[in-house]
Amino acid sequence: MQLTAPATPRPQPRTRDADGMAVASFILGLLGLLVLNLFLGPIAIILALVSLWRGTKRKGRAYLGLALGVADLAVLAIAMELSNTVSWSL
Repeated sequence: MQLTAPATPRPQPRTRDADGMAVASFILGLLGLLVLNLFLGPIAIILALVSLWRGTKRKGRAYLGLALGVADLAVLAIAMELSNTVSWSL
């Protein structure tokens, strides 16, 4: 007689969360090229690194989010240098 339910493998919520973070880093990095790159760039970088550390299945999106986050900060630095201001505007 068995009093407990049989063990069934559950999907790991940690990898599912990591997949969501990889997609979020990609989207935030992409948006950061247009607006708020000072804030969205570092957030995209952090989310990409955490999702890679947690073992995401979407490594390509995480790496793209990481690259776009770095590009956000590079665009900000170049625009600030060209306009000789602390911020940039079109």
